[in-house]
Amino acid sequence: MLKKVRPTDRPMTTPLFLLRCVQLGISIRDLDLLAIGLVNDMYAENSNDDYKGYKEVATQEYFDKF
Repeated sequence: MLKKVRPTDRPMTTPLFLLRCVQLGISIRDLDLLAIGLVNDMYAENSNDDYKGYKEVATQEYFDKF
């Protein structure tokens, strides 16, 4: 099953950003400690959590060789 890739067609607005924060469980107080880019990265990674299409997962040995 391939992951559906869609272009982002809606601009990032303050309400959309705050909605994503709520979906991730980030409080307004926590936002003082996080950059906008980090929140966006967390949201993207959260969306990828259910993806099962990875053929190979890196092991510690791969990281050590890197």
